[in-house]
Amino acid sequence: MKYDELYKSFRWNIPKYFNIGVACCDIHAEKYPDKTALIFVDKNDNEILFSFKNLKRLSNKLANALKDFGMKKKDRLGILLSQQPETLISHLAGFKLGLINVPLFSLFGPDALEYRLNNSETKILITDAEQLEKIEEIRYKLPELKKVIVVNKSIKDDFYISFESILENSSDVYEPENTLSEDPAIIIYTSGTTGSPKGALHAHRVLLGHLPGVELPHNFFPKKDDLFWTPADWAWIGGLFDVLFPSLYYGVPVVAKRMKKFDPEKALSLIEKTQIRNVFMPPTALKMLRNIKNIKDKYKIKLRTVASGGESLGEETLHWGREELGIEINEFYGQTEANLIVSNCSEIMEIKPGSMGRPVFGHIVKIIDSEGNILPPNEEGEIAVKKGDPVMFLEYWKNPQGTMEKFKGEWMLTGDMGKMDNDGYIWFSGRNDDIISSGGYRIGPAEIEDCLLKHPAVSLAAVIGKPDKIRGEIVKAFIVLKEGYKKSEVLAKDIQEFVKKRLAAHEYPRELEFTNSLPMTITGKIMRRELRRKEIEKITKS
Repeated sequence: MKYDELYKSFRWNIPKYFNIGVACCDIHAEKYPDKTALIFVDKNDNEILFSFKNLKRLSNKLANALKDFGMKKKDRLGILLSQQPETLISHLAGFKLGLINVPLFSLFGPDALEYRLNNSETKILITDAEQLEKIEEIRYKLPELKKVIVVNKSIKDDFYISFESILENSSDVYEPENTLSEDPAIIIYTSGTTGSPKGALHAHRVLLGHLPGVELPHNFFPKKDDLFWTPADWAWIGGLFDVLFPSLYYGVPVVAKRMKKFDPEKALSLIEKTQIRNVFMPPTALKMLRNIKNIKDKYKIKLRTVASGGESLGEETLHWGREELGIEINEFYGQTEANLIVSNCSEIMEIKPGSMGRPVFGHIVKIIDSEGNILPPNEEGEIAVKKGDPVMFLEYWKNPQGTMEKFKGEWMLTGDMGKMDNDGYIWFSGRNDDIISSGGYRIGPAEIEDCLLKHPAVSLAAVIGKPDKIRGEIVKAFIVLKEGYKKSEVLAKDIQEFVKKRLAAHEYPRELEFTNSLPMTITGKIMRRELRRKEIEKITKS
């Protein structure tokens, strides 16, 4: 069947009751308990296998322990871990207990963690020993945080307790909460253009909403012998809902391997060694892979599908995928609030280089004008998703104003501009706000600017995205210094390190320019678009 027939015939089947933890673990543990669910590749490249039965037993133990600590339905559980078994176990336990999980990026600095933990009012945080210095720095600023559970460390006091010890002393029998599909399940923070990051609150149904968007770019996943991996961190919606949970929902094993920094050679070795068949690869990672010569001669890989999203790959990268990987790379599109809503699928669609694809089955995606009217083909407007979609977020956590502004009539606004051609393919043309797309991350300038202003030398700061061949964009900061400070390379590096340590490595300004003034509106608002326009002019002239 071709795309049009499948799109028209698709119907959602969202049950009244649904629990992500049960669907991804317990159901499979009953049917085929010994089947491998997770292949964890540790720092020494040893493979440690976890069956669905193992995951059910361990997540039940953790759920009982969390319940004993007083956690109840809709309480927030912070998970500050990378790609490792304890991350998955924590999520499964939280879902089964009816908690709202709050995934947090392990490379976040103390400022970034403090805001998200306070905003979500997280009661218990699960993390590892690497994070304790940061947590100790901010613990007294977190009035709602009652306990920190620490992985792989022998520790016990009123605030810190060992992950392993609480599992050892807990029962592995647990009856999961009978959650509604509409019950809240997870808060994933997304950077905004103004003010602090927004917490996108999703219901348990969000997993079901993702399924067509995983099946399509992976050419009707799952198929025999499929095995999934992504270098994307499990703190982001891409790592969790583009790969981890959908794969386990279908009973397909997932490979977990922590990569603090993406290494293309190590990634290819991992794909070869574990015989990974399906990969979600951010565009920046694919561009780094292109630097490796003669991949098909050096590595015995058997990839069936590679999907990518975040920015256009272009014809060269698509051609490289065919030549070096032996597959057609399927591009897709989505965002934290409504993910995997547009996609390519080489099995049933022509691939048009530069296009994000066509609306995924079940999702109504259109191009609208400022009044919310659907525009005809080839006219530029805002990409919008119709309300009532199961993949769509419930609201921004504790931010009704932000939630209201995200919608226009019956449409959820993406903030992305584009057009739809006569064949229904959607073409991205740019943001209508100041979000920076860098290396697969969507970065809001406001949080970085706030952090820069905390540096003793900074009087004013503005942050934009500067075009970059590898990352799509890099973060560039314009700095007005306080009186008594002089611009220098040493000061620039100090400011950059300040942001990297306080926020995260992907958010620090890779380029920094000192200036005497910033362009402002008459109301005193920094004109980031003017800075970006001038930056693009410089690039064009050079």
